[in-house]
Amino acid sequence: MSTGDNVWGHRPESGYTAGTSLAGYKVDATDGHIGKVDKHNDDVDASYLVVDTGVWIFGKHVLLPAGTIASIDTENKVVHVSRTKEEIKNSPEFDKDKHLDDHDHRSRTGDYYGNTTPGTPGAPGAGPAGTL
Repeated sequence: MSTGDNVWGHRPESGYTAGTSLAGYKVDATDGHIGKVDKHNDDVDASYLVVDTGVWIFGKHVLLPAGTIASIDTENKVVHVSRTKEEIKNSPEFDKDKHLDDHDHRSRTGDYYGNTTPGTPGAPGAGPAGTL
């Protein structure tokens, strides 16, 4: 599977440079600001962002696979993701203390973001994939 086909890999068109930390960057969905990168992992085929949503969804954290990154503005320190706020809000619940190394949770999150179809976020087998 190439990086372009893997939701856990950085898409070449995102402008990400390997080894660059995105921690502290602001995160914008297609329809507005959602939070700030709390943690960034750029392991090959296992890359993700943990986003602190602040008051947007009551101080929760969300896990976003690197394949959801549409572009990175390094000058302004902003990560633009190719998902709406609603799609992100409906993603599998994430607890950074429990789920970070949980392979089942990662699989559910990957399925939600990568192996589903656009149109009905949160429904089994009908999430936002294909919008990358």
